[in-house]
Amino acid sequence: MASTRGEFSSRFGFIMAAAGSAVGLGNIWGFPTQAASNGGAAFLLVYLVLAFSLAYPALMAELIIGRHAHANAVSALRLISPGALTRRIGMSTGIIGFIVASLILSFYGIVAGWMIAYFLASLAELLGLDGAAGWLTTFGLPRNVLFMLVFMVLTVGIISEGVREGIERWSSRLMPILLVTLLLLVAYVLTLDGATDGLKVYLLPDFERVLSPKLIISALGAAFFSLSLGVGTMLIYGSYVSDRENLPALGGMVTLVDISIAVLAGFLVLPAMYVALNNGVEIFNASGALISEDTLIFTVLPALFDTMGTAGVVVSLTFFFLMSIAALTSSISMLEVPVAYTIEEHGVSRKTAVVIIGALIAGVSTLILLNFGELFGFVIALTTRYSQPLLGFMFCIYAGWIWHRDSLLQELRKGYPEVERGLFWKIWPAYVRVVCPVIILAIFAQSIWG
Repeated sequence: MASTRGEFSSRFGFIMAAAGSAVGLGNIWGFPTQAASNGGAAFLLVYLVLAFSLAYPALMAELIIGRHAHANAVSALRLISPGALTRRIGMSTGIIGFIVASLILSFYGIVAGWMIAYFLASLAELLGLDGAAGWLTTFGLPRNVLFMLVFMVLTVGIISEGVREGIERWSSRLMPILLVTLLLLVAYVLTLDGATDGLKVYLLPDFERVLSPKLIISALGAAFFSLSLGVGTMLIYGSYVSDRENLPALGGMVTLVDISIAVLAGFLVLPAMYVALNNGVEIFNASGALISEDTLIFTVLPALFDTMGTAGVVVSLTFFFLMSIAALTSSISMLEVPVAYTIEEHGVSRKTAVVIIGALIAGVSTLILLNFGELFGFVIALTTRYSQPLLGFMFCIYAGWIWHRDSLLQELRKGYPEVERGLFWKIWPAYVRVVCPVIILAIFAQSIWG
């Protein structure tokens, strides 16, 4: 069954694809600003601990279920369910998961389109096309719809080629480009006046805030969401992993790559914010708090680039190229979730499924743009604040409580025969049964009641 569905051809390909799914816009702009707003290095320290104590176990739940079933989330949760009731609940969870993944992609495609527009605006400015650059950076329905469609066409094009020729091939190309681009930007920004102040905020901890409930819950949320957990993207990628692979090791590598890029992004964004402050660009709001993430990306950083002359245009071009790549590596995993379900449950060809689902999601994106003030924030809250934590909770419940322990152990033995003697098996089963669900519910409660 796995061979007819497609399978990652190499460990490197899987790690790049899974890390690409996890590394998105949130890692590059969300994590650094959360760190800056929550005690800098204190937040960083707590985040690193929680990423391996929460995000990794939850990631493993999805990967193991996916690899065992070699199927989409609906089929996978149905397969591991022992009774009629748990099968129905599992199928409902899988269906809600691909709907949520589609809704996330509907607003993600809009934001990613803005990134492409700003990238092209920098290119236009380098070529002296100031009128085009102005149009590309002006919020308006024609621009927003056009570049949302451009981004969706890119995503559809990659997914339509399948697992090896599409997802794996392009992730293996795009992720190294993303990493090199990020490193080059970090190296340059750290040479600018004011960057040291940003580094101090990022690296010097305020230890009084380490035990702050607000900081801990914020770090928990950042760790959970940074790995794209809760909507089945990692489950579907796990379903394309060979039975020969050591899943705990693979999951650890994905977690390490994702966290490393998020932390590295902090060395870019926080110093850049304080370089902007040094150049007279305001980064704090009237109450003294750091400005919001979207204002940072589309107002503060472009204002910083404007103060840097021609070098600023080149840096802007490089930065928005980086953001576009990060968006694309995440979007392909989101689209694969409903596509895999449609192919396997309804017998539709991959290209047909991709085009139809891509068009439907683009239609939802257009609807959001036509009613931007009412729908954009609503869809983000519905999917990321409410649905994603609850879906992550359900995946942990199925891995920890519903799936028979012996069957789960047998799955892990396929690529790791001595798993019972390792630290992973001594800790993970209890962790995914008790600790992860409790922590995920804490994140959910915090998102509702603050």
